[in-house]
Amino acid sequence: MPKIKTNRTARKKFSINKKGTIKRGSAHHSHNTAKKSPKQRRNLRKMNTVDKTNAGAVRRQLPYA
Repeated sequence: MPKIKTNRTARKKFSINKKGTIKRGSAHHSHNTAKKSPKQRRNLRKMNTVDKTNAGAVRRQLPYA
């Protein structure tokens, strides 16, 4: 049985916690920051979790994670 290839883009964008949740970065963080409030920019720094409706698709892209 051959090995399954990992999606290289998904490997760079997602990581899995010990409890099995998938972490992802925040969108809208890298540009047009002058018009965003400091509170919004601070909150965009945090990692978020992938929604359960999309978790299966991400797990298929990361077969060995």
